Amino acid sequence: MRYDLIIFDNDGVLVDSEPISNRHLAAYLTELGHPTSYEDSIRDYMGSAMHRIHDLVLERTGRRLPDDFDDVFHARVFAAFERELKPVPGAGGVLEKLAADGVAFCVASSGSHERIRVGHRATGLDRWFDERRVFSSQDVGRGKPAPDLFLYAAERMGVAPGRCLVVEDSPLGVQAAVAAGMDVYGFTAMTPAEKLAQANHLFSSMGELADLLV
Repeated sequence: MRYDLIIFDNDGVLVDSEPISNRHLAAYLTELGHPTSYEDSIRDYMGSAMHRIHDLVLERTGRRLPDDFDDVFHARVFAAFERELKPVPGAGGVLEKLAADGVAFCVASSGSHERIRVGHRATGLDRWFDERRVFSSQDVGRGKPAPDLFLYAAERMGVAPGRCLVVEDSPLGVQAAVAAGMDVYGFTAMTPAEKLAQANHLFSSMGELADLLV
């Protein structure tokens, strides 16, 4: 193994949450008078921390989202997670292999700690991630594409950035990993490969990732 730590993004990499959350985000923004399609949401907000949604809407429309936007959005998404959320096919097998090989791993997500925990409980992935392995954009001042979150995760896990590999499915996440001085593998299941062109390798299934990590 070339790396001492594997840092996983969460949404779209470990849990198949992007279709659910972007469907609800598009619907809620449209409901608030900001017409947004599912495709718009994927393009503009996938991989973003919540503050980026607020910033982009304000920049484009001059209007602020309601003060309770985050709470209402998360309530809708978490309810949907409980009904619908599944792990990304093969994600559990990759984690099991890393654990068996004694390779350290963690999750570093733009989502809140609550969102990560709800998703992991709903999918059964919580068995792999205790509190010491979960990092959120809430823990740092700036979310992706800033490198802060990945650098924070590496520091807390006691591994130098150059010995870390990030697994990401969003352009913002790939940019953040590159800025952190880490290698990054881009997951193309939902994101066109050309949008992840900065990644060191691209893969389209968790089976491919398992082979890349040998």
